[in-house]
Amino acid sequence: MEISSESKVRVEFYDVDSMDVVYHANYIKFLEVARCDLLDKIGYGYNQMRATNYVFPVTTLNVKYVRSLKFGQTATVRATLLEWENRIKIKYEILDPDGALVTKAETTQMAVKMPKGETCFVCPKELTDKVEAILARGDGGIL
Repeated sequence: MEISSESKVRVEFYDVDSMDVVYHANYIKFLEVARCDLLDKIGYGYNQMRATNYVFPVTTLNVKYVRSLKFGQTATVRATLLEWENRIKIKYEILDPDGALVTKAETTQMAVKMPKGETCFVCPKELTDKVEAILARGDGGIL
């Protein structure tokens, strides 16, 4: 079972290039919006990470652009947690207003214990306990 969340993002003027389509790097910002929403809904967002002395830098990012979003559109970004025990791995799908796939992506983040900056090969219990509690509900993990 997986845990998923959906976020809405509006394509603003500053997101597009001279051809009126979203500049390729701005899709990464849309992924970040969805990732923050997903982690906040799980109950282990960036504020909770810092409070428990962890940071989770992105270590890999893979993006496949299928079609373009345009100025003024509102897109849906679906974020799905794939891994949480040894790292955070999230799959994303960006959908246009008609529900057509625009972009798909994946990010991986590793836990780093602060303040020494020690790389951890197991995610903190604060995260894994919250994920396991959501999965135990048996409601499909939709947040």
